[in-house]
Amino acid sequence: MLASPTAEELEQLRRAVAIMTVDEKQNADKLIDEQIHKIAADAQVDPGLLAIFINGYALHHKKTTLTDSPRPSK
Repeated sequence: MLASPTAEELEQLRRAVAIMTVDEKQNADKLIDEQIHKIAADAQVDPGLLAIFINGYALHHKKTTLTDSPRPSK
């Protein structure tokens, strides 16, 4: 079941995003598990929570990218 993050979870996500580099933010959909775990450890946040957040972003980014792509003409 989908649910909004709690206030505590949101604060954890804010801490994680705050320490991410510009490159990590711009390419968040391409981060590998080891990178996500390192960010989580450095930010002292739950790695599972961060992984869910990053995966959700990646799915949204992929869907948006595919939707915005021009369709080939017949």
